[in-house]
Amino acid sequence: MALVTFLSDFGDKDYYVPAVKAKMLSINPQLHIVDISHTINPFDLEQAAFILRSTFREFPKGTVHLVGVNTTGTMTAGYIGIKLEDHIFIGPNNGVLSMLADYDPGIIVQFADIHVKDSTFPTRDILAPIAAKVASGAAIHDFGGPSSSFKKLMSRQAKATREQIIGHVIRVDRYGNLITNIKKEIFEKLNPGSFTIQFGRETVNRLQTGYDQVEAGDPYAFFNSLDLLEIGINHGNGGSLLGLKQDSVVYVIFGS
Repeated sequence: MALVTFLSDFGDKDYYVPAVKAKMLSINPQLHIVDISHTINPFDLEQAAFILRSTFREFPKGTVHLVGVNTTGTMTAGYIGIKLEDHIFIGPNNGVLSMLADYDPGIIVQFADIHVKDSTFPTRDILAPIAAKVASGAAIHDFGGPSSSFKKLMSRQAKATREQIIGHVIRVDRYGNLITNIKKEIFEKLNPGSFTIQFGRETVNRLQTGYDQVEAGDPYAFFNSLDLLEIGINHGNGGSLLGLKQDSVVYVIFGS
């Protein structure tokens, strides 16, 4: 099956998303296009990378992932295709694709000038045709050569010592639940058996395994399906009630 996922910051009120899909389908009407999200905050590369990093492994290997976020920004240095864990990603060379894993992709291709044209809508005019052709059987090497200028960005990392972990909220979901960058693996290596988690005005000293293990209105903390520490208020908007937002600090203090 020729499968393409599509992630963008285009929203759903304009013609941008259907125009990109129409371009791909005009090349191969048999393509199966799956929308990951089009409500990424405008130009927010970190949010886009988080959403894609959290989902791409759920798709079959060989899936082509089209990324249309900040494709016309001044920080974009051309357009690239990468191969990562047997998935293909097509997008701008602005750093968004560098945040999908903690290591460099096995293959990075800079698309040649013959496939890149002046456009105010490069996701439709440049990236969509390449994504459709690659999903239909072409190789990303058919559209360019090895890149020597893969633009890299670093996601904010938690800081850990034997005494504590200092992390940050990296995502507030639509329910107000707060996902942090504190990884389960690091917590389990450092945890001596007692700890306190501090976030906003709340502290907790035990972990749950789900939302319903505390009463409605009470704070919770557990490691979610991404193995990241998630905190919030059961049946309440944790972001609003706790006064927390993206980049808010979360502490895990050991031995307390």
